[in-house]
Amino acid sequence: MAFDGIVLNSVVHELQQNIIGSKVNKVYQPTKNNVILDLYSMGKKFNLNLCIEPKNCRLNLTNHSMENPMQAPSFCMLLRKHLTSSKLININTFDLERIVELEFETFDEFDDVITKKIIIEIMAGHSNIILVNSSNKIIDSLRHVVATREILPGKTYAVPENNKNSFLLLNDFNDFCSILQYDGSSIDKLMSDKFIGISQSFIRHAIQDIELPINNLPNDDLEKLYNYTKEVINSIEKNSIKLVNDENDFYITIATSNNSEELSLNNFIDDWYYKKESNENLTNTKKSLLNTISVLLKKFAKRLENIDSKLNECKNMDTYRLYGELITSNLYKYNNMNLDNIKVENYYDNNSLIDIPLDKSINVNKNATRYFKKYNKLKNAFSIVSVQKKETELELKYIESIIYSIENSNTLSELEDIIAELHESNILKNKKKIKTSKRTKKDNSIIEPLKYIIDGFTILAGKNNKQNDILSLKIANNSDIWFHVKDVQGSHVILKTENKQVDYSTLEKCAKIAVENSKAKYSSNVAVDYCEVKYVKKPSGAKPGMVIYTNYKTIFV
Repeated sequence: MAFDGIVLNSVVHELQQNIIGSKVNKVYQPTKNNVILDLYSMGKKFNLNLCIEPKNCRLNLTNHSMENPMQAPSFCMLLRKHLTSSKLININTFDLERIVELEFETFDEFDDVITKKIIIEIMAGHSNIILVNSSNKIIDSLRHVVATREILPGKTYAVPENNKNSFLLLNDFNDFCSILQYDGSSIDKLMSDKFIGISQSFIRHAIQDIELPINNLPNDDLEKLYNYTKEVINSIEKNSIKLVNDENDFYITIATSNNSEELSLNNFIDDWYYKKESNENLTNTKKSLLNTISVLLKKFAKRLENIDSKLNECKNMDTYRLYGELITSNLYKYNNMNLDNIKVENYYDNNSLIDIPLDKSINVNKNATRYFKKYNKLKNAFSIVSVQKKETELELKYIESIIYSIENSNTLSELEDIIAELHESNILKNKKKIKTSKRTKKDNSIIEPLKYIIDGFTILAGKNNKQNDILSLKIANNSDIWFHVKDVQGSHVILKTENKQVDYSTLEKCAKIAVENSKAKYSSNVAVDYCEVKYVKKPSGAKPGMVIYTNYKTIFV
């Protein structure tokens, strides 16, 4: 549901009951679109979140910490200058407009009591935060230009024009019908277009609540919708409003009894948007990382293609050496002659005749020298390119393991681990830092490996390359059993044996866990290698997650 005028008024009503009289301790601006007012009242601390992020704009108290920049932005410094130690004396709304006015009492340089206001316009892409004085003169704003409006210091603040009608000023159903002029079309869009602060989403959920059709409502049903909307708005003052989760949405409705939970609406909004923003951040970070890594994958794939092409050329090097040797052994016949080709006996093949092409512009002797040069060049290239091929294949395997880890990450903390690994591996060296969560480190729990209990044994599975290294090389004991899907990206899986005998059925179950946590999870009859941890080694200089293992067995699951 949109954070419309009805939701806003409900949230503000709770704020009026709980934070009026609070003192402003500090002001933070963790992102360009978020301002946090740190408030204190009667032994209680509140964090008021003013968010003008276009898709998530809102006003609510928050319990979720956000990481602040090392240097506060200029607008944040301005708010600190004007509002620190001030007292919040009033919170006003205007009809069902998505505009809130926070009024603060403070002192001027002569210690006279004055008032200043923060005005929050919650209007999707046109949202803004504006600081004004007691005469409504703009001191400054977070955005100076919004659509065609200029909100500049020194100007008098004016509420944005709205040609819609006020639902609060309707006298009765007849007034409603007169303004609505219902023509049988979609009632959600019509009501949203006609009345201030009423969203299409609210009407759709209202219709669902009272079980009405969305089109061609008869007059009786239209009156039911009018009465329901009126009742919801009137219920705000009675504290009998509740917000309800609806899959990836939420909606406002009338509670069956007065809501006794303190700040329930604010807490609901806080948690709902926190989850939404976390999911969006996760998706965006994944996409950004995958785009970066995909470019690198294509680069190494192209390099491998060029290497294979070069190796293909090197297949002819022994032929060039043979030509050189055979020409040299027959020079006495063709010395200083310029020919297109010669036929000589190949003493490596029972003296069968072989036709050797020549460059007629140079003599036979120089042709032999040219063939030897080609051979030596390709021989040197072969030794270098063969090493490059191995290195490139390892890089590709590593990059594919990174892509697998990214695609299977479920939290921002897991992605941040991968980003740290990429920086340590110099893959993201000199690249623009990929933005992740603005949540503080204390919000990010330590990433634990996946844990299973099977047949009385503990099984651990790594979530990324670094965690795989920690599991296999630090946490696991020599007698524990290590599993990995053969030749496929996936987790290192450790069966903690605790020196107990392990049945074959338990090994099968562990192998299945290895498959479930690998790129082969949708395949059938997958080969899984397993061995004791003491046979798992990490070569010097190997990438994270890359190990070699010996004395292993293979199980198919």
